[in-house]
Amino acid sequence: MSETNETELETLTLPLDGWHRAHGGRMVPFAGYWMPVQFDGIMAEHQWTRESAGLFDVSHMGQLHLSGDDVVAALETLVPGDIAALKPGRMRYSLLLADNGGILDDLMVTNAGDTLYMVVNGAVKWDDIAHLREYLSDKITINHLEDQALLALQGPKAVDALARLVPGVTDLVFMRGAGFEWQGHALWISRSGYTGEDGFEISLPAEAATAFADALCAEPEVKPIGLGARDSLRLEAGLPLYGHDLDPETTPVMADLGFALSKRRREEGGFPGAERILAERENGAVQKRVGLIIDGRQPVREGADVLDAEGNMVGRVTSGGFAPSVGKPIAMAYVPVAMAEPGTAVQLGQRGKIHQAKVAAMPFVPHRYVRAGASK
Repeated sequence: MSETNETELETLTLPLDGWHRAHGGRMVPFAGYWMPVQFDGIMAEHQWTRESAGLFDVSHMGQLHLSGDDVVAALETLVPGDIAALKPGRMRYSLLLADNGGILDDLMVTNAGDTLYMVVNGAVKWDDIAHLREYLSDKITINHLEDQALLALQGPKAVDALARLVPGVTDLVFMRGAGFEWQGHALWISRSGYTGEDGFEISLPAEAATAFADALCAEPEVKPIGLGARDSLRLEAGLPLYGHDLDPETTPVMADLGFALSKRRREEGGFPGAERILAERENGAVQKRVGLIIDGRQPVREGADVLDAEGNMVGRVTSGGFAPSVGKPIAMAYVPVAMAEPGTAVQLGQRGKIHQAKVAAMPFVPHRYVRAGASK
């Protein structure tokens, strides 16, 4: 059997599969599912999201409800975030850690009232669920919301479009969520996303996804957006992608995700790999994730070598591409800490060719989140 046929047999479909195809989506296998890589073209979709509102299907992500006595304390044995401090409706970015402090996944945790609502990456969701079942007590119930779709509406005009369907969303600010209703369907909506723009993530029953997507795209600000623009947007925003910029060999300090180590947890420890992670935080890690701006117009892709002045390989590029909003190729890479200062010149080796680059502060494009206290 050919590899193509095996892929077709093994690749699953999401609730909006037919909707994407009907709207001209070019479908590719991603994280075990057929997903649209583009509709009108990556560059156009990227710019539309930056200027208006783009609708992304992220239903491949794993949506979980965790409940039971001491569920907060139980989860804190696996992540370094202060979950206990989350008030109802508040959410936090955190990391599922291996015993050695390596990152098994990055995720979002929300206090949804009587449960913790967790969103994990699609490519590793089954591994995450298995890890949670193995390490959490039998008293903790893990409910995988397989019948829920997840949509992301991103961009400066996302709030205008969504508020016509669900007026109450204007009360939300960045990293807060709440329950809503649309045409009799229960929705959980958070003001969050992974593009660096203002926007929302909407969890809703799979059977309502097509009608809701139709209603959103009937608004003049909204167009469907594929994986290609999702990747270029998150890269410009300096946001790491699990399986590329993060993996089990990477610690939070190496990944420059120190903000995910909450103050109380740093003081108390008690999370996997705490001794190593806190030592790295105090003394520095051997390598660090940095942004790069590449000379010229040719993008440098994942897997390219970072070279020192003598031409020795000292690091690796983990994400890269042309940045439409920057007008230049950009990348993320792991480099020795001595080379991590913004402005440092580095060489990149890709397919026998040397590219010149400089370390740059991230994000490459400023975030535009609507935070508490800011004017809406």
